[in-house]
Amino acid sequence: MTKSVLPPVDHLTSTPRERVDLWLADFESALSDRDTDRVAAMFAVGSFWRDLVTFTWNIVTVEGRDGVTAMLRARLDDTDPSNFRTSEEPEEADGVTSALIEFETATGRGKGHLRLEGEQAWTLLTTMEELKGHEERRGPTRVNGAVHGSGGDTRSWAEWREIEERELGYTRQPYVLVIGGGQGGIMLGARLRQLSVPALVVDRHERPGDQWRKRYKSLCLYDPVWFSHLPYLPFPDNWPVFSPKDKLGDWLEMYTKVMEIPYWASTTCTSAKFDEGAREWTVVLDRAGQRVVLHPKQVVLATGVHGKPHVPDFPGRDVFRGEQHHSSQHPGPAAYAGKRVVVIGSNSSAHDICQALHLNGADVTMVQRSSTHVVKSETLRDLIADLYSEDALAAGMTTEKADLISAAVPYRIMPEFQIPIYEKVAERDKDLYDRLERAGFKLDFGDDGSGLSMKFLRRGSGFYVDVGASDLVADGSIRLASGQVERLTEDAVVLADGTELPADLVVYATGYGSMSGWVADLMGQDVADKVGRCWGLGSDTTKDPGPWEGELQNMWKPTRQEGLWFQGGGLSQARQYSLYLALQLKAGYEGIPTPVYGLPQVHHLS
Repeated sequence: MTKSVLPPVDHLTSTPRERVDLWLADFESALSDRDTDRVAAMFAVGSFWRDLVTFTWNIVTVEGRDGVTAMLRARLDDTDPSNFRTSEEPEEADGVTSALIEFETATGRGKGHLRLEGEQAWTLLTTMEELKGHEERRGPTRVNGAVHGSGGDTRSWAEWREIEERELGYTRQPYVLVIGGGQGGIMLGARLRQLSVPALVVDRHERPGDQWRKRYKSLCLYDPVWFSHLPYLPFPDNWPVFSPKDKLGDWLEMYTKVMEIPYWASTTCTSAKFDEGAREWTVVLDRAGQRVVLHPKQVVLATGVHGKPHVPDFPGRDVFRGEQHHSSQHPGPAAYAGKRVVVIGSNSSAHDICQALHLNGADVTMVQRSSTHVVKSETLRDLIADLYSEDALAAGMTTEKADLISAAVPYRIMPEFQIPIYEKVAERDKDLYDRLERAGFKLDFGDDGSGLSMKFLRRGSGFYVDVGASDLVADGSIRLASGQVERLTEDAVVLADGTELPADLVVYATGYGSMSGWVADLMGQDVADKVGRCWGLGSDTTKDPGPWEGELQNMWKPTRQEGLWFQGGGLSQARQYSLYLALQLKAGYEGIPTPVYGLPQVHHLS
């Protein structure tokens, strides 16, 4: 039997390095002996082990010693983990010792993060970084590129690209079809390209990046540049802190070309059906008017966080004589100077559109139907500065390390980390919040006071990162009306209390449906119900019904429908989690067994 070879450590006088090294040695020894009870005893009673693919071929957080034991009894033999070690010097703060770690399994190499309280693990993160024998060709193993000499195949790079473009989807089938060519689909396409998985990304727009170009002209990313990098090609160091939409669109188009991502623009998916016998999909596409039928083994829906635009069916919409459209179709403020505009909604798009309209001479009213969480852009930037900022880079905090540390906080206890932060935010920006409330704006910090991150994870909506509109609401430049919409008349929006808001234009900043709405449209309601809700943690908070799931529902991991996957989130999530999704797809392509642990039950239909 394998035993730890390190001497006992006095935890009162030992260094963080000694504590972590001893724990990892004992951990590896117990794993090698297949002693799951001994492993579980190394975890605190209220502990968490978050695994991204390495042990579970899933994205799972197990809780407590019983959770650790159950997972290892199912997965330890096949996983056969070994060679646990630190990758950097461990640190200690507030009685918690933290360390970035590396390790191996029978099929791959992984990285992770460990937090110790005393002698026991409080949190453990394990993530797969690469599959053995199927490593990306990077650095010293990069491809040659040039064709030297006269022997062998002398076709050029351009010729090979032309052959691929001619054949893929016609005489040669993609293993993976990615439906949706925004940032999520593009990043996944880049990952699959580097892993040599035959994949095709399709999107209805004319060019990559049009998903951003065609939004309202004032739109910029709320997340700063350090948080928003794409894999392989980070933004250059002269890139703006907050990316303007058209600049980001151009970057995505360039990225698609440079990363050699097979990409069909002007292509819509009309139907997709899974053949249980052949274990493949039949997908019907309209490619610029040409009907194309594909038979991929795997289909990924990469349509962002949300589904189709949601426009409430208010009585009177058919009699309103002015213009009306959803925020996703808003062309910008230029045509509405001097017009009366009512924007229904009070979250991100509503604020952006109201601000731009006001600055361009429109008389604009925001209709707030429920409370909104507001956080100032500069405050949000400060909140993530330890991990994602120029100072963090100077201190050696790479994007990869920051992503691991961020992922190492289990969702169950994330509110405990966030609530004290947002209590400080409320005090720091008290003047803004007081002025908004005096103007009648309804504020919240989430059901439990945990702020922006948890609202985004739980429901993907209900917030605004303030880049100037809040001052305009507070001082009355943007008019504010509160209440539910009862109906539209020929020239006004009428609220439930009888208030009439004259309007030449009504903008519905009313959000989007679930991603599972796309599933119902393309694959049928039966498949959508089989898969269930997408996004949300099951926190039993507003718009995130329980029971507790522990991870984002259906995202980047196996679903109840064979061969169907989801890729979504903001740029940071799409960057990080596209790796884990791509590795799962690569394993399937190479015929590597992927026994899934912890496939959740479906509690809520689409």
